[in-house]
Amino acid sequence: MPIDMETFSESADEELTEVTNAERVVRFLSQNDDKAFTASEIAERTSVKKASVGTVLRRLRERGLVEHKGDYWAIGDEEAVRDAFRFHRDVDALDERFGAEDLDEWRERAATDGSE
Repeated sequence: MPIDMETFSESADEELTEVTNAERVVRFLSQNDDKAFTASEIAERTSVKKASVGTVLRRLRERGLVEHKGDYWAIGDEEAVRDAFRFHRDVDALDERFGAEDLDEWRERAATDGSE
């Protein structure tokens, strides 16, 4: 999605970095922690495609980051959310320093090490 030149000029690098759909949803719900929203409302307000929001919300619920009741979704345990963001930031820093891990290589090594 394009941005205007004023935003481009005045924003820090971190502010212009693409975020995942999950990050968009968690940030939105965290900023609105006094309310619960339907999946459609979340999609509309986060610019995440409606077809993706359901999957994102289910995965976030499995991790304890959001809560679900009826048709509504809300931010989950604030401590779990903070821990998840810290972990994500730490992994990004390690990837930047040492290079991203090759998941296929890791899985192959794990399978080999597990069979010995």
